[in-house]
Amino acid sequence: MFVKPPRVVPEDPTLIPILYNYDHCPFCVRVRLALGFKNIKHNLVFLANDDVATPTAMVGKKASPIMVQDLYMIESMDIIEYLENDERFGPTNILRPASGRTDLKEWQKSVRMQMRTLQRPRYVATGLIPEFQQLDSRHAFIANHPLPPYDKDEWKSMKDLSEKLTIYADAMANDPTCMIEELNAKLVALDDIVYCDTYCTEGGLSMDDIDLWARLRSISIVQDVEWPDGLRRYMDNLSELGDVPLYDGLAI
Repeated sequence: MFVKPPRVVPEDPTLIPILYNYDHCPFCVRVRLALGFKNIKHNLVFLANDDVATPTAMVGKKASPIMVQDLYMIESMDIIEYLENDERFGPTNILRPASGRTDLKEWQKSVRMQMRTLQRPRYVATGLIPEFQQLDSRHAFIANHPLPPYDKDEWKSMKDLSEKLTIYADAMANDPTCMIEELNAKLVALDDIVYCDTYCTEGGLSMDDIDLWARLRSISIVQDVEWPDGLRRYMDNLSELGDVPLYDGLAI
C-alpha cells in the first residue's frame, strides 16, 4: 500500500514549483501526478493552446510541460526525475522505476485510433478545458492534430483550416456507438492486466502508473464509456492520490 508522504510546502513562496501546462496533455499530467503523489505544494498555470510567446520566452520554443523552480525544466520524465531525487521535495525515489512491460505498450498502441477519434474532437467541443477556452486556441489545436485516418503529413498538407474544422465537426456528429463498444472491449482487456486498483504493476506505485493513468484519463471525456469495476477504482484512486481530476463532469 502506497503511503502518501507529508505535505511539502517550501518556506520561501518563491520556491513553490510552478507548472506551465495543458490540462489535456498526458505528458503534463505525468508531472502533475508525480507532484500529487509526492504531496508537493505547487501552482498550475494553464497555457492557451495558441500561446507561443509565453513558453518561447522561458525555454526558447513552444513546449509543455514547463516547470519553474530554481530553473526552467521541460520534458516530463526529466522533471519527475528531478523531483524524485531532490530532498527538498520530501522523501526521494518513492516511485518504482518503469518495468518495461510490453503488454501495456501494446495495449496503448491498440487503442490509438479509437482514442484519437473520440478524444480530440471532445477536447475542443466542451469549451471548458482551460487551454481551449478561446476560439483561436481551439483552431490552433485542430490545425495541428489530425484525426484518423489522416496522418501528420497528410494533415499538415491540408492548408484550408475550414476543411479540418469540418472533419472535426463530422467526428462529433457521427454516431460513436461502434467505436465506444470497441474501446469498452479494450478496457476489459486492460482490466485483466492491471495488477490491482492502486497500481498497475506488481510491486507498488511506479512510473508505469505515471504513464498509463495519464493516458487513460482522457478517455473519461467520452460519454458512455463503460469502465470495468477494477479499472474504474484504479482511475478514481489515482485521481485522488495524484490530485488530478478526471473529466467525468465534462464528458460528451
